[in-house]
Amino acid sequence: MGIHSLYTASTGMDAQLKHIDMIANNVANLETQGFKRDRMNFADLFYRHQAIAGGTTTGAAVSPSGINIGHGVRVVSTEKIFEPGGIVPTDNKHHMAITGGESGNLFFRIQRPNGEIAYTRAGNFTLNDQGFLVTPAGDFLDPQIQIDPAIPEVNIRADGLVTATDGVTPDEQQLGQILLTRFINPAGLRPDGDNLFYETAASGAPQDVVPGSPGGGRILQGHIEGSNVSAITELVNLIKGQRAYEINSNVIQTADEALQIANNLRA
Repeated sequence: MGIHSLYTASTGMDAQLKHIDMIANNVANLETQGFKRDRMNFADLFYRHQAIAGGTTTGAAVSPSGINIGHGVRVVSTEKIFEPGGIVPTDNKHHMAITGGESGNLFFRIQRPNGEIAYTRAGNFTLNDQGFLVTPAGDFLDPQIQIDPAIPEVNIRADGLVTATDGVTPDEQQLGQILLTRFINPAGLRPDGDNLFYETAASGAPQDVVPGSPGGGRILQGHIEGSNVSAITELVNLIKGQRAYEINSNVIQTADEALQIANNLRA
């Protein structure tokens, strides 16, 4: 029986190591713009049924409970939690944050150099050498919006309309319209670094929305969304993970000592 204890406890140690790896990534991105924390989902492994609940016992009585010996735990998935992060003012006229509505499930659309479309919550955009709004990595905001750096006043309205004035006349020049995207299941998006997410079969098809429309959120110029990682929450989870790992290792030591005692009895 001790062999099963060794295996069961080892699955617990492996699961907690993965959990601590996930916590480390959350904490490392405490100050990453638009970062969404991960949560790990666990499931128990198969059981060995020595007696079935509802079966008959001595005297034909019905057993109210069985004897079921579990075989540990496994990691089922890591899930992105798309709660909005804190909104931080930057005074940079090209920075944008998504607020209101279903803001946790709204994304900026990004075009990669290979033409692939990605999605991000990080609105720390800047201008490239041609005046296009791009991410810090140089990927274009889609649809592309070009802004003349010489224009003194650029306005990004709550409805995503980008306008500019020359400072001389009151007439506004429309430069483009920012669209946002939402998904049926944002947790199904694939994170792939650089604050980018990609559509998968689990996320569902992208649905483009205009800011200001029902459920479409709003654009807040001169602000960015911070990480939604809570240092206190992650610290608590880290302590729990460390203690769970330690307890599982103690189980392995105890099971090993029990097996040694059994072997000595046979000798």
